[in-house]
Amino acid sequence: MWLLFAASFSLAIAADSSDVLQYVNPLIGTDNGGNVFAGATLPYGMAKAVADVSGQNTGGFSPDGSNITGFSHMHDSGTGGNPSMGQFPLFPQYCPDDVIDNCQFPKYNRAVNPVLDSVVAKPGYFSLSLENGMQAEMTVTQHTALYNFVFPQNATSNGTALSPVMLLDLTDIYDTRQNATIIVDPSTGRIQGNGTFLPSFGSDSYVLHFCADFAGAQVIDNGVWVNNRAGTEPKQLFVTRGFNNFYLQSGGWVRFQRPSNGTITARVGVSWISADRACSNAENELPNPLTAFNATRTRAENAWRKQLSPISLQTAGVNQSYVENFYSAIYRTMISPQDYTGENPLWSSSEPYFDSFYCLWDEFRVQLPFLNIVDPSQVSRMIRSLLDTYQHEGWLPDCRMSLCKGWTQGGSNADVVLVDSYLKNITGVDWNLAKEAIVNDAENEPIDWKDEGRGGLQSWKRLNYIPYLDYDYLGFGTNSRSISRTLEYSYNDFCLSTLAGGLGSADEHTKYLARASNWRNLFKADQTSSINGTDTGFVGFFQPKFLNQTWGYQDPIACSPLTDFCSLTTNPSETFESSVWEYQFFVPHDMAGNIQLLGGPDKFISRLDYYFSSGLADISNEPVFLSVYAYHYAGRPALSTKRAHSYVPAYFNATTTGLPGNDDSGAAAAFTIFTMMGLFPNAGQNVYLISAPFFEAVSVTSPATNRTATIRSTNFDPTYENVYIQNATLNGKPYSKNWIGHEFFTEGMTLELTLGSNESTWGTSDADLPPSLSTSTGSMMYKMMF
Repeated sequence: MWLLFAASFSLAIAADSSDVLQYVNPLIGTDNGGNVFAGATLPYGMAKAVADVSGQNTGGFSPDGSNITGFSHMHDSGTGGNPSMGQFPLFPQYCPDDVIDNCQFPKYNRAVNPVLDSVVAKPGYFSLSLENGMQAEMTVTQHTALYNFVFPQNATSNGTALSPVMLLDLTDIYDTRQNATIIVDPSTGRIQGNGTFLPSFGSDSYVLHFCADFAGAQVIDNGVWVNNRAGTEPKQLFVTRGFNNFYLQSGGWVRFQRPSNGTITARVGVSWISADRACSNAENELPNPLTAFNATRTRAENAWRKQLSPISLQTAGVNQSYVENFYSAIYRTMISPQDYTGENPLWSSSEPYFDSFYCLWDEFRVQLPFLNIVDPSQVSRMIRSLLDTYQHEGWLPDCRMSLCKGWTQGGSNADVVLVDSYLKNITGVDWNLAKEAIVNDAENEPIDWKDEGRGGLQSWKRLNYIPYLDYDYLGFGTNSRSISRTLEYSYNDFCLSTLAGGLGSADEHTKYLARASNWRNLFKADQTSSINGTDTGFVGFFQPKFLNQTWGYQDPIACSPLTDFCSLTTNPSETFESSVWEYQFFVPHDMAGNIQLLGGPDKFISRLDYYFSSGLADISNEPVFLSVYAYHYAGRPALSTKRAHSYVPAYFNATTTGLPGNDDSGAAAAFTIFTMMGLFPNAGQNVYLISAPFFEAVSVTSPATNRTATIRSTNFDPTYENVYIQNATLNGKPYSKNWIGHEFFTEGMTLELTLGSNESTWGTSDADLPPSLSTSTGSMMYKMMF
């Protein structure tokens, strides 16, 4: 029922010749742990309305067959950690015998099965039917969710005609509410209030406010409910979490005379400032909710059409599911970060404020580099928001959700985000302030580095690596990840050296370029690796090292799919969410140096092949993404294409289970997009690795310059037998490099790739390889990026 492939159908026309929204399916990745938000949202919108389920509810809705517990108004998309947000859900029902106390109030008591084949998910719109006959549809503005609830006609119980009832629950998806207030207006039925909740992957707590109005029916009575009982008095309530493990459940309710068409419209404004602000948001954005639904949906659709408009395809017989996969992935990259400008209660500023950077460890590699291409004006606002956070909180965030500081996973990866945008010519940013913020990450240690900045900087500066069981008395965090933090700090410092060089600070450029080589200090040349007692045959791996510079040990396959998952909160290790095998390929700025350290190109390729074929590679995890294309650096770009085509569409496809893990706020989506486009970024550098696209032609019009870049395939084969580049031209001239810079997009170049069925010599010579720090081109690398 939920497979979205049209196996025998192929699209023979250019996707840009019809409405692009027909190729967007928000249900992709909503099952099997993808955690994608399927509901109604604007691009980067704050209000996000959907039906919440009792099963896989991290993103709200999943077609997993579990029950619907409510309809809530704010969500994150594709995240790991605990389920996020989903506050103040509405729930429509009839009460048996028309007695309020006969209603089902707690969420798991009232839950009802959805009619799965009734679900409609489109950009800016979501609807479904429940097995009890209720129907719901929803759309949104920036800060307001708009619902139409249709109650079955002629509902009776024991001969008594039933009146529609709307419940509002003072909870969130994960039941983290600490306390809440609610006020019900006796005459209008307006319900407003707030609640204090916990973030899903971070510290502290946050307060969210709401304002719910109803239209289309006359109010009979209303009040509040607690646990399993309700009353018409009082009209307001303050509720705490409850005692020990007992979660006190409560909310408000309104009963209506049944309208002739059975439809009750609900308008829910949300705000981080106050309940009054939530009401004004709703009133300003939707002053006439009863008649606004269709126009609101149309505005949302048009907003998405504009966002998707820079990219068009010539598909030449490609299966339609590939087109759906591609455009749906573009859509998912723009669900978050979320634009909360004007809604930040933490400090006063005229700068933009974005939230749900969840987390930059995931987003810096592919999602934000993609937005640098197709939405540079919004990226500029995001960068300004990150810098404004630095100015008011003292640190660039590495992860942020619901106004809270998220946990730092590796290095200070906002550094990479800023430098990548600098190299991609994002305008409107104070780049000297950006350098100041990154230098702060590199030089100063916060007291609580689990939330921001870098820990272990004393050891980093003195020993040039992060030690195993580091003695760090300056600050506090999870004292683990010594290998992955050493590798990531090395790259963070490389990015800082790049920005310093570009801004004319030669001394800082030299200083941080030297620190960019610290990754070498944890390479143990004689370390072996075995699987189930059998030696893999490869020697030399990163290993932890103590403060006294003696070696520790971590099994190179630990934290891989062959063993246990390692995170901050469970089974912490010296590599974060990845094995030593996985992290051995993460030296983005000096792949040539890494290749030599691992024995040269042939041995490097053999090691890569073993990694991918042995089950050690976890394609659901972001550190793997660049390693799919690492063959480029060893002079075998055809093998990158072969590897990429083995993952798309096998693991990234147009089904509800079409992701291998969390979408990670659009990171997996961006991996899909770049792979299908045939260009893959090395974030923090002006480098895109060239591969064979999945379409005859992909064209991208730069919003910054209004020039159109095109990647065109000669001898394109929609069965994907001809996926190896034989030769290439750039603007009609022979082009042998296996990479290209961002000017390809801004200057509107045409890259034509001639494809064949066998690997060729294209892109294989030393002169054709991407720049690396330790090569002759690498010493001038930062100059090449401007």
